[in-house]
Amino acid sequence: MDLNFTPEDEAFREEVRSFLKEKLPARLSDKVRQGQRLTKEDMEEWHAILNEKGWLANHWPQEWGGTGWSVIQRFIFETEVAMAHAPRIVPFGLSMLAPVLIKYGSEEQKKHWLPRILDGTDWWCQGYSEPGAGSDLASLKTSARREGDHYIVNGQKTWTTLGQYADMIFCLVRTDNTGKKQEGISFLLIDMDTPGIEVRPIKLLEGDMEVNEVFFTDVKVPVENLVGEENKGWTYAKYLLTYERTNIAGVGASMAAFEQLKEHARTTMRNGKPLTEDPLFAARLAKLEIELENMKTTNLRVLDAAGHGQAPMAESSMLKIRGTEIRQQITDLMRRAAGRYAQPFITEALEEGFNGEPVGPDWAAPTAAQYFNTRKLSIFGGSNEVQREIITKAILEL
Repeated sequence: MDLNFTPEDEAFREEVRSFLKEKLPARLSDKVRQGQRLTKEDMEEWHAILNEKGWLANHWPQEWGGTGWSVIQRFIFETEVAMAHAPRIVPFGLSMLAPVLIKYGSEEQKKHWLPRILDGTDWWCQGYSEPGAGSDLASLKTSARREGDHYIVNGQKTWTTLGQYADMIFCLVRTDNTGKKQEGISFLLIDMDTPGIEVRPIKLLEGDMEVNEVFFTDVKVPVENLVGEENKGWTYAKYLLTYERTNIAGVGASMAAFEQLKEHARTTMRNGKPLTEDPLFAARLAKLEIELENMKTTNLRVLDAAGHGQAPMAESSMLKIRGTEIRQQITDLMRRAAGRYAQPFITEALEEGFNGEPVGPDWAAPTAAQYFNTRKLSIFGGSNEVQREIITKAILEL
């Protein structure tokens, strides 16, 4: 790959920047930059703005509403959006389910669900993890029994991100208990308003309730909501996970956060000097910047492969590992830069319109919450230990 940007690429970058300057609401970018909590309405607002422009599903085929952008253009767009502190688009429908439907779904499913993802009619969440099936996802026990023209679903999902807002959930369910555990799994689309579904929010360390438990008791799901073939869901799940892991890496978000970190290090004084002149802190910054540049190159490789219809499992696993570790390192250094001001935690300070007295610099308020929240990154989406096993088998053949 030629990693140099062409004049056409740079012209496209300026087009994106002009769009962001004109259309990205300052209120939203301020909330993201200050680490404040985003509401459902905030996320839907930015979703709608991008959809109106036609840039929302930039990685979809043009026939279904995509932009036809090159992999470099998509990379530039995602980077500029992150650097402008735009809200991250909720990925479950747009970046995870949609690629599966486009590749494996029926024509009827594509025509029905894809437009509803674009216009925001349906808010999707993901039903993968269970209390006894996290990284070992194939051990899932939520069952779906075929009865006439419906499946009857019973079981439990957990760590369901933003499930409290969702209209729909795509679920892995067990439809066969014989043979290898991977061979009896199916992929179902389930309406969250169906009788028998209960959602229970889980309160996290920083006070947010972004994840949930979802219980299914005799939930009736139409057979036409089965994606692909019965008992072939593991194939679709693996394909989806390559997109999820690439998204979890959050290259653009890491670049934006790193720029903020450098700015804070330049303006934060220790012993009469800025942190950038502290030898230990400066060395940590330099090491992190090198790792971030390396990850950007790997990200381009994975996106290029995906753009050619491939699903690079080992490469996306590498990206997931390094991406999550780098994001954790950024929040760790941000916490260190804040020093003692990272310790006081006023949860109300993360809400829009907070007028209380700040403890230390304004930017220090969310550092503890962000530090603790990013601890999860190396666990969800398939733990980093599991990703290393995938790499070992795929590349080293061990």
